[in-house]
Parts: sequence; structure tokens; C-alpha cells
Amino acid sequence: MAKWGQGDPRWIVEEREDGTNVNNWHWTERDATSWSKAKLREALVGLVVESEAGRCETTELKQVEGEASCSSRKGKLIFFYEWNIKLGWKGTIKESGAKHKGLIEIPNLSEENEVDDTEVNVSKKKGDGEILKDLMKTAGTAKVREALGDYLKALKTEFTMGMILPTKALQNQELTVKRKLSENTLQASSPVALGVKIPTVALHMTELFDTTVEQLYSIFTVKDLVQKFSKSSAVLEAEKGGKFQMFDGTITGEYIELLTNRKIIMKWRCRSWPEEHYATVALSFVPALGQTELQLDCKGVPICKEENMKFCWQKQHFEEIKCLLQLITLNG
Repeated sequence: MAKWGQGDPRWIVEEREDGTNVNNWHWTERDATSWSKAKLREALVGLVVESEAGRCETTELKQVEGEASCSSRKGKLIFFYEWNIKLGWKGTIKESGAKHKGLIEIPNLSEENEVDDTEVNVSKKKGDGEILKDLMKTAGTAKVREALGDYLKALKTEFTMGMILPTKALQNQELTVKRKLSENTLQASSPVALGVKIPTVALHMTELFDTTVEQLYSIFTVKDLVQKFSKSSAVLEAEKGGKFQMFDGTITGEYIELLTNRKIIMKWRCRSWPEEHYATVALSFVPALGQTELQLDCKGVPICKEENMKFCWQKQHFEEIKCLLQLITLNG
């Protein structure tokens, strides 16, 4: 027989009052269905998107069917969620004041798909108002996916608090880390900003535009043009050290360097990223036989947000800018 304090650590009761689920070995499960329904309502109702054409808002959670749960085994968390969601939305066309209503359907939000790939279907009641439907299909869909991401983040952090119990080994490890951080701070000649390191990736994308370098450069630096392609309000101070805000505050950052008609370098962050984390985005404008090649180089994108960043630039920037250029050409 093993002496007290020896043997298989799975069965050793540590010195704490509860003495249960030692080292998080046993299977535990927590139902997240009711909590999720309330959280989804909080995240999805009241989302607003606005452009020069009109303003739309999600007004009610008409249906939320499904379930969610979280399980713990051997110190690991396992999530299950499957939702069918329907949202009501309403909008107003600014020019005429006409009001329209519609529906947003999310048929399958589950752990099998990335939130950025989750299907979001937008429909509208019969009649005019297609411009509002288009606004909801672009900026509205992006905002809905962002809200779903916020729900999943809360599910994996807020809801699971207390499911993984601290062990002596973990406590000793945390004390060691804190001691090393303290020593490093004392040794540094200037204060060191301590934060959580996250894994990041670099992106490189290129796109051809049927326009001049000067015009494409202006689309990224003139407030009115930014608001037109983003179909939302924007704040721009297009100078070194100037701040910017796009897509109603979803994207924020600062201009690091501007070389007129050649290059723009920015600090860039999405609202859903970890607090105070910025990527560096460099845009290079290269003439190419009657066209302009835009070269995007981005460093420091959170690895879990890589696909979202690609979607943001391809769908919400490149494709929308091309639509804007076509309108400018048509209007002479």
C-alpha cells in the first residue's frame, strides 16, 4: 500500500476544503442552454448599421432553438453548441423616410464551423427597400458574426469559470511566473508593459483595381470615400499619428506613416480582438498598365482571427471599393 501522499495523483485528495475532482481528472458537465439563450439575446438584439442610404437595427430575437453545454475531462474543456436563430430587423431609408422590416436567419451555429463561416441569411418583406437589405447583407452580416463571436468568447471564458479547479502544480507554476515577471520588471531600466502574449500570423494579399494610384490612395484617406465604400460612418485623421475609426467603430487604429500615392502604414485592430492588441497593416500602391495593384501586408493578426481578417479585406474592402469605382465611373 502506498504511503500517504504517494501513488497515482488522480486519486490523491489535495489540501483544500472541497477535495473533489482532484487534478480535474473526473468528467464534469454543465448545461449552458438557458445561459446561452439570454447571452444570445443580449449580443444580437440592438445591433445598428448605418450608411448614407439608411439605418438598420436588429429589433428582436424571434427564435432561438438548440442547446449548449460544456464538459471537463482531464483538465480540458469540451464545448457543444448547436443553434437555429431568427432575428427581426427594421430599417429606414434616409432620403424618403420609408420604413421596412425583414428577417435574419442563422440556421446552424455550431462548433463544427468557424463563426466567420457561419451562414447568415437576410430577407425583407415585399416592396421597395432593397438598399436596406443590401446594407444588412454586408455590414449587418459582419456585425451579426461579430456578436456571435462575442457569445462564443463568453461561453468559453465567463460561463466556464470554476470548471477547471486549481491544482498545486498549477499554483506553484503561477507563483514562479509571477516571480520571474517581478524580477524582470526590477531589472528593466524603464517600465515594462505586461500583457498576455497571443499567437499571431502574417497575411499578404494583392488585388488589382481599374483606377489610378491617386484615386485608390484617396479612397483610403478621404473620409467621404471611406464612408461610401464601407457604407457606414467613419472618423479619419489622415496624417502621421492620426486616429481612424471605420465600420461604426468595429475597426480602429492609427496612421503610422503616409507616403502620398505610394504607401500607408497603420496600427489596426478589430473590436473583437484581445484588448489593446494591434496588428500592423501596410498598403502599397503599385501602378500596373492602366490599373493599380494594391499590396496588403499585415503582421500580428491573432491566429484565431486569420480567416475573419481575410474576409474583412476581401469582402468589405476590395469588393466594395470596386463597386464604388464603378459608380464613380458611371457618374462621370
